Amino acid sequence: MAIDPDEHPMNAQATVQDRPKGVVAPSQARKMFRMERYLPAPELAPFIDHFWIVEWDLGGQPPYVQRTLPYPCVHLVFDSTGASGIWGVPTGAFDYELKGAGKVCGLRFRPGAFRAVLGRPLHSITDQVLALAEVFPWDEAEARRAVLDTPDDAAMTAAATRLLAPLLPAPDPQVERIAAILRRAETTPGLTQVEQLALDAGMGVRSLQQLFSDYVGVSPKWVIRRFRLHEAADRLANGDEPDLAALAQELGYFDQAHFSADFRKLVGESPSQYRKRARA
Repeated sequence: MAIDPDEHPMNAQATVQDRPKGVVAPSQARKMFRMERYLPAPELAPFIDHFWIVEWDLGGQPPYVQRTLPYPCVHLVFDSTGASGIWGVPTGAFDYELKGAGKVCGLRFRPGAFRAVLGRPLHSITDQVLALAEVFPWDEAEARRAVLDTPDDAAMTAAATRLLAPLLPAPDPQVERIAAILRRAETTPGLTQVEQLALDAGMGVRSLQQLFSDYVGVSPKWVIRRFRLHEAADRLANGDEPDLAALAQELGYFDQAHFSADFRKLVGESPSQYRKRARA
């Protein structure tokens, strides 16, 4: 399916204003690639959190590996390097090697929203990458060219919107329910127990676990821990220099040792090492 970019003149796009907490060592990342995030058109809003665009040119420089911390979201990715696909939720950190020059346009689905598109439980694609043609009636190379061979970000997101919008099903009301539960998990630092999250959601623990397995692809416990570690990485890289023991306690960890072990497992270095590198 070809798209004529001339049908979509350049226009001002609404950018996402909050800081992307999943990007490890963001000050270093900004030196290596351009990253922009845009809100979706109204017809995509029930399904898509935002578009993200990454572009780089490392000509004459060694490859650069960027680590990203996972959110409980599925991504639809058009990648000039050949890594296009549908990315299920990764349970660990995601490393991407940037080399030469390249460009990626991604669409981050709202948690739970890809369930109706896929037509089966989301846990079935956790830690997996599907070819575009496994879900959508596209030729991958043609779809990639339609999105990426465009003059600017506005034309890129417009092309992706034109591809995707006609194929979306009716919005699923469960997505809004899941969004409310995730807001509670993300914005309540001391919330560390699945039992408390289920109580706040007015559900039993087992029902909450089944809902997340079916619609999100990961467990409520995973989500709670990831939100805590996202907050920790963001504070260490961008905020004041917090006392690590106090930060661990604030985020609901039993002690600093448990916090440090979880952080090292996901980020790849201790909190103190990360703070030093991220602020270099």
